[in-house]
Amino acid sequence: RLTRDAYERFDAAYQRAKLSVVGRAAAMRDVVADCLENDLELLGVTGVEDRLQDNVRATLELLGNAGVKVWMLTGDKVETATCVAVSARLVRRDQLIHVIANLRAPHEASDALETLRTLPDCCLVIDGDSLQVTLDFYRDEFVQIAAQLPAVVCCRCSPTQKADIVRLIQSATRKRVLAVGDGGNDVSMIQAADVGVGLVGKEGKQASLAADFSILQFSYLARLLLWHGRNSYKRSAKLAQFVIHRGLIISIMQVVFSALFYFAPIALFQGMLLVGYTTVYTMAPVFSLVLDRDVSEDIALLYPELYADLTKGRSLSYKTFFTWLLISIYQGGALMLIAAWLFDTEFIHVVSIAFTGLVLNELLMVALEIRTWHRWMAWSILGSLAIYVASIWVLPAYFDPSFILSTAFVWKTVVITAVSSVPLYIIKFIRRIYAPPAYAKLA
Repeated sequence: RLTRDAYERFDAAYQRAKLSVVGRAAAMRDVVADCLENDLELLGVTGVEDRLQDNVRATLELLGNAGVKVWMLTGDKVETATCVAVSARLVRRDQLIHVIANLRAPHEASDALETLRTLPDCCLVIDGDSLQVTLDFYRDEFVQIAAQLPAVVCCRCSPTQKADIVRLIQSATRKRVLAVGDGGNDVSMIQAADVGVGLVGKEGKQASLAADFSILQFSYLARLLLWHGRNSYKRSAKLAQFVIHRGLIISIMQVVFSALFYFAPIALFQGMLLVGYTTVYTMAPVFSLVLDRDVSEDIALLYPELYADLTKGRSLSYKTFFTWLLISIYQGGALMLIAAWLFDTEFIHVVSIAFTGLVLNELLMVALEIRTWHRWMAWSILGSLAIYVASIWVLPAYFDPSFILSTAFVWKTVVITAVSSVPLYIIKFIRRIYAPPAYAKLA
């Protein structure tokens, strides 16, 4: 305990030290050490346990197998960050750890990059000061080399540095960047990334509130990416292309109709037919494709390489776009040409045949694209078909009920629909046999 006499002696010595002209800080530290920091009695010790969450190792391994490159940006010192990277299996057991630290001059950064260039399979560990020097003088060279490494650990990073690294990776690699953080110092990094994921933990909810997605454990990231992320990408790609096909096929029919009838200013489908085609007749089946999935969740998590296959862009590319373009041209031309070939004495009859074939063709195309049937998919197709059949009698201005009930309407509609749809089913069947997709081998 500090007595009054001891305090008065300390205070007098401390005031004299504060008035020193030379070596003031050192004199003040000496007074504190001599008068206060001696004969201390230890009352207790406190500590903070900083350990990995459950399944972090397995999650990082899954992400690595899925082709996701992981960078660890942390404020810890080099030794602590290296230990965390090793314990989290960010670094393989046989992998070299290359440390770059305490760089102060540009020539030191240049030498370090030249050495790093000869170690393409190492894990880079770099501290904040060295990183800043490297980015100031050799930004492009650093990101070009680091982007090829399997793992990078940046230590002693400030929140601003974390956000700068994210932006640097985005601009240099043109890749999508996902940032995961659990504290307030990760907010700038999360907001700078293309996708931000916040962890709700003991450090608060700042990161969770600033992120696009919020999860409770790091291990949930694997399911978020490998299952939900993969399904979202494939479903969005399929839906976007199918919506283009749905609008393009009816445009092709109008073009063919105008060309056949000397470009007369007459619309093939008018009024409620045009509105109903994009709404009650085809909207529910087309949008039910968002429920489709090619593999189960267990298989998607067991084979993360399926996620890596997305980087090839096979689900949404120029090739798939032009494929759907050719399909639309073929089906629209076939529907209209055959309808014109089977032209009846009344214009309303050809409209009935062509539009019925168009609706049935779209419903069959939805069924063709479905890989795993869901009950709502079946209900949407059957419900849309029922609505269309009921509307035939509700819209007498567009349909002739007596012609609809005739045998000629039935066989002509069957012929048109078969010519436009059956060849695609045959092509898909042949491709399934001789060139099956990767997921088909696992399902």
